[in-house]
Amino acid sequence: MSLGVGFADRFCASHPESMRCIISEVTGRRVWDSRGRPTVEVELRSENGFRGRAIAPAGASRGTNEAVDLRDQTAEFGGWGVQRAVANVNEAIRKAVLGLDAADQTLLDSVLIELDGTPEKSHLGGNATIATSMAAMNLAAACHQLALWRYLAQDHEIRMPLPEIQIFGGGAHAAGRIDIQDLMVMPLGAASFDEALVVAAEVYRVAGETLARMNRLAGVADEGGWWPAFDSNEQALDVLTGCIEKAGYTHDQVGISLDIAASQLSFNGRYRTRIEQREYSREEWLQVLLDWLRRYPIVSVEDPFSEDDAEGMRSFTASAAGRVQVIGDDFLVTNAQRVNMAARNKTCNAVLLKPNQAGTISEMRAAFNAAKLAGFGTIVSARSGETEDVTIMHLAVGWDAGQIKVGSFSRSERMAKWNEGLRIEEELGPAAVFAGRSALPLQALAP
Repeated sequence: MSLGVGFADRFCASHPESMRCIISEVTGRRVWDSRGRPTVEVELRSENGFRGRAIAPAGASRGTNEAVDLRDQTAEFGGWGVQRAVANVNEAIRKAVLGLDAADQTLLDSVLIELDGTPEKSHLGGNATIATSMAAMNLAAACHQLALWRYLAQDHEIRMPLPEIQIFGGGAHAAGRIDIQDLMVMPLGAASFDEALVVAAEVYRVAGETLARMNRLAGVADEGGWWPAFDSNEQALDVLTGCIEKAGYTHDQVGISLDIAASQLSFNGRYRTRIEQREYSREEWLQVLLDWLRRYPIVSVEDPFSEDDAEGMRSFTASAAGRVQVIGDDFLVTNAQRVNMAARNKTCNAVLLKPNQAGTISEMRAAFNAAKLAGFGTIVSARSGETEDVTIMHLAVGWDAGQIKVGSFSRSERMAKWNEGLRIEEELGPAAVFAGRSALPLQALAP
């Protein structure tokens, strides 16, 4: 769907006062995420009275090379405090960005990057820089009096993204109860974003009822998925496959997406599953994964090998690409250079895009552009520690990422984002296009 040539530019031409978005006020504050832990919110105001606000998310499963969350490391809040990061916003960052045009995202982000001066944002804190960067983007949209997705889209073609929705949580999101971190569904056969959520709601409901009947329901995991008490990873795959069928869907309509988060399973070049107490060489682990692909309706696999195991990633991609989407998360950490290297070495064919992994929106956009140039799938993603901030839904639509991963179909920090997608689709009306299976970098999935 196209917004027409120069939509935002035409608006600005007729409303010249909206073109100026000079930052006049900067406020950093401590707020709280979905785990009840502190995080950073930044609010920017322009001299003409507009406001942009954003909150930094936080991950549990973190790549070694992603931007650093600056935490206080004191007894308060078990070390998770963010007073240093908030102070950095209200002092150093405030002085640096006052007077800048929020619409010049590249300049603003370059100022943040230079001010921090470290590759991993350890001086100011990636939580401080990403909250500021996202707040500037939201302020620019407000100054143009446009919804953020529309401001980002400009005159480009856009689609509503195909969602990945967690049904069972494991790994770091469920105290390692099963080794696979996320078992998700992708509603490939849905005709709209709204229908995709209906499908997810039905599978989620059936899965909860099924676990309860099996006496295997231990609660709800960090991202809202069911916390299962399974005896093996394969039992989780068996049950999820059955729940899709019990909900009335075929495997052409609903596929399974896995986040293996294999860095958490890697020890001295080998892979250990805790639940089954098994240890595998790289080749043995590859065969386990390929066997799962043969036996279950899996269409996407994230981080099948450790972040430092490029050969494992390459072997899996060589064996599975064309059949499944192979996503780099910890392996790529929303980094353009790493995406380019992955494209050259054929170590995956899709990238997970997390704003706080990069630390600024400009760096996230660079990774997105590199992925698009390589023909990769692009998935905008939330983190396990989330808030009511809905910026990522606007990014997924406005940039036409094609896919979005938010977590499960419960807990308000997740539902806020799904519901925002529904509002955007409604605003688009008959012009709305749902990405569906076309968002996957595969031809083999065509029915």
